[in-house]
Amino acid sequence: MKRSLFSKNQITLIAELSANHNGSLQHAKKLIKLAKKSGADIVKFQTYSPDTMTIKSNRREFKIKNGLWKGSNLWELYSKGQTPLSWHKELFLYAKSLKIPCFSSPFDIQSVDFLEKLKCPYYKIASNEITHYPLIKKVSKTNKPVIISTGMSNLREVEKAYFTAKKNGASEIILLYCVSNYPADFNDFNLENIRVLKNRFKCKVGFSDHSVDNRIAMSAITAGADIVEKHFALKNQKRGLDVDFSVKGNELKIFKDDMKLAYQMRGKPYFYVSKKERKNIKFRRSIYVTQNIKKGEKFSEKNLKVIRPNFGLCPSFYESLLGKKSSYNLKKNTPLNKKALK
Repeated sequence: MKRSLFSKNQITLIAELSANHNGSLQHAKKLIKLAKKSGADIVKFQTYSPDTMTIKSNRREFKIKNGLWKGSNLWELYSKGQTPLSWHKELFLYAKSLKIPCFSSPFDIQSVDFLEKLKCPYYKIASNEITHYPLIKKVSKTNKPVIISTGMSNLREVEKAYFTAKKNGASEIILLYCVSNYPADFNDFNLENIRVLKNRFKCKVGFSDHSVDNRIAMSAITAGADIVEKHFALKNQKRGLDVDFSVKGNELKIFKDDMKLAYQMRGKPYFYVSKKERKNIKFRRSIYVTQNIKKGEKFSEKNLKVIRPNFGLCPSFYESLLGKKSSYNLKKNTPLNKKALK
């Protein structure tokens, strides 16, 4: 089994380059450098050509009618958004020189063969490809980790994709809860889906973030996400197909720092109270002697009181002590100790 970078006991940030390179190889390299500098753990590309995604047609069904890319023709959109195959080797080598791992989302069978020659370490199935079972089989047969994004899918579709990958040899399967709206709005999310996926498939689950509010990703982490995928762009970048839902420049570092804090606050998988907090137990109530008590004298509401601080017996003993005789002399305004129980 191949070792997965996602098995560490820490939160992982996948920086999604996507189409924000704007057709410039040098721009793409600047983005990879930004990802490394900002603390991203991995950078991801998308591997496709327009002719493997669609056909060149002006028919009405090939036109996007609403959303961020309203009015675009599918062929034109994918032509503009592609990361050219001729760049891939150079980008993989550049990422390696910066010591940041990289991988890609192939969108077709040919792209998997192409990426295998570049020794792509793992693969992602994009949300729109979750029912593309030949593609899932192909990437799974590489025996590498496979990430499956679940945008738009129902549980039956996720289940079929998951078991297709498992049956065909994926060394690890990671699911990403995703909302495939660009950008996604608060009302689109149901972060309980993360727990549902974890409980149902017993695998690592992450979050693919297309929102414009970092609080959503941080909430996803506290809900159980171990991986976050986020689109990013250069500082002050105005153009780019995905720029409207990308973090820019130094925002990526802030995003990663906030991720680490959210993961830290998520804490341990059991009920836990810190040592620092436990010290404040001294401010709880306990049983104190409020009048001098002689040996043989009975405890009563007049000579015992439950007050702060917590240096005496627990208040749970208070009612059982009332009416019992003291076995020794007790001084006023002192904590009652365990000897009183004998």
